[in-house]
Amino acid sequence: MDHESVPQEITALVGREVYTKNGVLVGEIEDLRLDLEAEEVNGLALHQLNRELFGPETASSRGVIVPYRWVQAVGDVVIVNDIVERIQQAKDSETDDEVAA
Repeated sequence: MDHESVPQEITALVGREVYTKNGVLVGEIEDLRLDLEAEEVNGLALHQLNRELFGPETASSRGVIVPYRWVQAVGDVVIVNDIVERIQQAKDSETDDEVAA
């Protein structure tokens, strides 16, 4: 039987690293957010965050929840779209605008 056709338990995701599609580490999966009525995963709870992406906003938090709709691929690692990087770039350009003003 093909390995990809074998159902996997969702807890198998816990501990996997999460990267953007550009190869930037986001964090590690600590837990999953479930919608029990719809019987689906709707978020990934991440810890061990890349502080360069999240900065001081998350310094006092345990982690962040990434919406599952951002997930592009699941394998040995989880790949999410680059929205996290784009959010950080937007923050950086806001800071640059403030400095230039």
